[in-house]
Amino acid sequence: MGKDIAATKETAENLEPAGSESQPAARRAWYNIFSVLAWLPAYQPKWLRADLIAGVTLAAYLMPAGLADASLANLPPEAGLYACLFSGLVFWLFCSSQHTAITVTSAISVLVGASLGDLAGGDVSRFGALAACTALIVGGLAFIAWLAKAGVIVNFISESVLVGFKCGIALFIASTQLPKLFGFKGSHGDFWERSGYFFSHLRETNMTSLLLGLGAFAVLLLGKRFLKNKPVSLFVVIAGIVAAATMDLGTLGVKLLGQVPQGLPPFGLPAVHVSDLNDLLPLALGCFLIGMVETAALGRTFAVKHGYRFDANQELLGIASANVMAGLGHGFPVSGGMSQSLVNESSGARTPLSGFIASLLMLLIVLFVSGALRYLPQPVLAAIVLMAVMGLFRVTALRHFWRADRTEFVVAIAALLGVLGSGLLRGVLIGAIISLVQLLRRASRPHVAWLGRIPGTRRFSDLARHPDNEPVPGALLVRVESSLLYFNAEHVRDTVAARLHAGTAPPKIVVLDLSASPHMDIQACGVVMNMADDIKAAGARLQIVEARSSVRDRLRAEGIEEHVSQVNRFTSVADAVEDFQKNRDQ
Repeated sequence: MGKDIAATKETAENLEPAGSESQPAARRAWYNIFSVLAWLPAYQPKWLRADLIAGVTLAAYLMPAGLADASLANLPPEAGLYACLFSGLVFWLFCSSQHTAITVTSAISVLVGASLGDLAGGDVSRFGALAACTALIVGGLAFIAWLAKAGVIVNFISESVLVGFKCGIALFIASTQLPKLFGFKGSHGDFWERSGYFFSHLRETNMTSLLLGLGAFAVLLLGKRFLKNKPVSLFVVIAGIVAAATMDLGTLGVKLLGQVPQGLPPFGLPAVHVSDLNDLLPLALGCFLIGMVETAALGRTFAVKHGYRFDANQELLGIASANVMAGLGHGFPVSGGMSQSLVNESSGARTPLSGFIASLLMLLIVLFVSGALRYLPQPVLAAIVLMAVMGLFRVTALRHFWRADRTEFVVAIAALLGVLGSGLLRGVLIGAIISLVQLLRRASRPHVAWLGRIPGTRRFSDLARHPDNEPVPGALLVRVESSLLYFNAEHVRDTVAARLHAGTAPPKIVVLDLSASPHMDIQACGVVMNMADDIKAAGARLQIVEARSSVRDRLRAEGIEEHVSQVNRFTSVADAVEDFQKNRDQ
């Protein structure tokens, strides 16, 4: 399958080469916007069967996911169906990934549900309007990011932040769903309040609800083990509806989903005030960042596995269109869903057409089947949510961070505790801020390597890593392994000064190797000139070698040659060392 997809991509990219120079710019612009124009003309009829099967299977996963995540968002169940339906109708036209499925997700859903309560003030219709408006703002942010070609910003949300955030989300979701599984009403508040309420009210457990929920959970668990990537959750939903309708479980105290409107909602802008936009912006930004990172991670994974090119910036346009449609269709924010995308891929999807097929099937469900969902027992829905939560809590990832890098572990735990103690939005922000602070700390303290000659060669490398390297008597050879910028140049200067005065025999020359420094700003140039003066005051001289062209230009423009000898592109570390030894021996 991977070779077929790669061949499709290659064929699509070569559809217009012969006359592309003369092709109107407007037409090329349409190709850059609508990625479907690149692969659809090369679509092979033999792929349709695979896309149909994948689309049917995906739809079977989207329906229970939409219902479950709508409950996490504190929205009526139809909101989840509408979000999956309308977003899927357009995402396939713009996306870069061949397998990513757009859907509601647990992380974003619980973020929406936990953030809009105060703004809505208990008004259910206003809550839905605010959720839909949040999706529109997410779409706007994604569109702006696409215009700015800001796909690279996904790299600034670290994996440790996401792991910690998802683990915190998993625990928070569990605290909201366990009361439903046990058949009694839950409480509001953060994780600790909900957990305390749950344990203090266990005596109110409805045994019929608990047995039904545990049975559904057991079937889901067995399905995950023995029927991997099969729509077991759809079977559980159908079985729950049939059991509730035939056994009249409502009379036994089992709470049912309730009435789900049949048909499509009025399509248009949600009824919100202009003043609400500022209040919704932080939530929308959080949803956008989470959705963008998760969608890009999925796209990269599938692209590597199947050998095609993934464009993170193009995916932003897909996220923008999907969220705008979800908002106009009375849904809530969406992004690429991990389990749904894996189901789509494992079912044999060849192209994004499978997502469109799944959306058409969702349309049929909304038009003709949604009325029967009113019999779905809440404990069954809670079991489906709890099963999804198990994939969010990644103990193995936390254990790996603990073994491999304690600082990454600290970031993950900070995000986790932030979610549990300060709320979902603050939790991800806390983790992101700590991650950025650590990134800045690393950048402000770049590695400064002290070089020695590799035995028998004219090459020099780090003495700390290679103790068998030969130091050069009377010379201090230093290589800065990063760009020299305003926030790290003083660290380099202090490090060199400390080494300069550490030995009993001060060096006569300091050779500064800038081959690993691709950029230098004005302030760093000033620091380098001050360092040259420090070295001169210590009875030695500074020689700069192997600087790149942009760095040489910057140094000359700032007057470096008043402080050191000529900076050129010809002298290497070995040349400087040999020249020093020759002059010293004379």
